Amino acid sequence: MMHKYMFLNVLLCFIAASALLYSALAQAQTHYPAKPLRLIVPFVPGGSTTIVARLIGQKLTDAWGQQVVVDNRGGGNTIIGSDAMVKAAPDGYTILHVTSTHVINPSLLKTPYDAVKDFAPVATMVATETLLVVNPLLPANNLQELIALAKAKPGHLNFASSGSGTTNHLAIELFSIMAGIKMQHIPHKGAGPAVTDLIAGQVQVFTNNALPLTPFVKSGRIRALAVSGETRLLSLPDVPTFTQAGLPGFDVKSWQGILAPAKTPPAVIDKLSREIGRILRAPEVRDTLLVMGADPLVSTPQQFSALIKADLVKYAKLIKDAKIRLE
Repeated sequence: MMHKYMFLNVLLCFIAASALLYSALAQAQTHYPAKPLRLIVPFVPGGSTTIVARLIGQKLTDAWGQQVVVDNRGGGNTIIGSDAMVKAAPDGYTILHVTSTHVINPSLLKTPYDAVKDFAPVATMVATETLLVVNPLLPANNLQELIALAKAKPGHLNFASSGSGTTNHLAIELFSIMAGIKMQHIPHKGAGPAVTDLIAGQVQVFTNNALPLTPFVKSGRIRALAVSGETRLLSLPDVPTFTQAGLPGFDVKSWQGILAPAKTPPAVIDKLSREIGRILRAPEVRDTLLVMGADPLVSTPQQFSALIKADLVKYAKLIKDAKIRLE
């Protein structure tokens, strides 16, 4: 009989503790966020991810009264920052700013995490077209002149990327295949260092989205030759599309979004997603992004999950067909 009462006491204590824990979790989710958030950007400062992260982060700070700290943790082809987020507590206070590189990595190298199972999709933020730029001293005033120059001197021109296996790396490889040219790849730790070397003439060619490049194009420090997509950019109306420049079929668009650790409470994910969507729909944010060359991209967590899974398949096929390997 004594053992029976002891068992009942233990069971009641367990039930009471579980109820208290559930209540605490529910309360924490109801009052989320109750402290500052860390937004990990797995690139060094200076690229489009940092620009968008700071814009959205500041708007979240204004809306919630809790500071959103942008934490640039570049290196390892975004793996270092991504792995740090995966290992964080799944409470919504550490989130990750990702690009299409997240779905490219699994086809090129081994990661310490699963690109789907270890992450909880929150929301997409922007979609961007690919802009091809060159050092202004390069004797190529348009796309066809660049192609002719590269064909005349195979392997002589250097092109930068923000890291091996990133979207802009794949973009330039695809461009080279379509144009029938060969250039040397010089990987960097982000778009910022790549642009610095492009301006200095250490590399001659670079592709990236327009966000970090537009000010340098407008100032004449780099020259834009073509942009992907069906229409010209609002921010750079004088730059032709690849089709207009004589290379139809080149279509490389990338996206940026927010992920959280797997097992983050759905209520927290939904609150984050709804607020980011509200921010992106605000006219001043939308206009700011469009002027910079980015299209606001609002989605639910479920829609973002579907995009990730679809792009994993898409990029795996592109990498296989193009026989792309990391140096």
